[in-house]
Amino acid sequence: MAIRAVVFDVGGVLALVEPMDFDRRWEAELGLGAGTISRVMADVWDAGAIGRVTEAEVHRVMGERLGLDDARVGAMMDDMWRQYLGVANTELIEYVRGLRPAYRTGILSNSFVGAREREGFGDLVDELIYSHEVGMNKPDPALWELACRRLAVAPGEMVFVDNAPGLVESATGFGIRGVLFTDTRQVIADIEALLRHG
Repeated sequence: MAIRAVVFDVGGVLALVEPMDFDRRWEAELGLGAGTISRVMADVWDAGAIGRVTEAEVHRVMGERLGLDDARVGAMMDDMWRQYLGVANTELIEYVRGLRPAYRTGILSNSFVGAREREGFGDLVDELIYSHEVGMNKPDPALWELACRRLAVAPGEMVFVDNAPGLVESATGFGIRGVLFTDTRQVIADIEALLRHG
């Protein structure tokens, strides 16, 4: 079956990111025990990943639970977003641009409320699927099905690129051609091999 669509994750693929540790820095600054922010905000982080809270609610709850004023909450969230967004993988982004119009392209990302506006990938691909907008996270099989439906392809006609081995395995289990991102040159070579040989 010929490949008709190529879909990319964002964090660790289209954006090069470091492990999220903004909370450790803030715990030290605020004199909180290790893991406090993750523990007190876990339900809010989870809700933000599937769109069940707004950014304003995240800020409000963070302020209430951690006893912070608006300025401190804003500064902490600015740090979180700086780390979350990482650095654009410009080489891969240019490659993605070059895939169109020969192939349908998409983004399928476990995200956080506010990511679409900050990432700015709206014109890069044909379809943007953010977990916080559709109410489910990878590896939910319904998300693989949604991606295929939106791109109008069968699973075997799609390549999915992610830096998380478990998510690549999940996509492959659904019948999608999975490619594990380890570095940009490798992933472009792997995609090209699939496009040439199916």
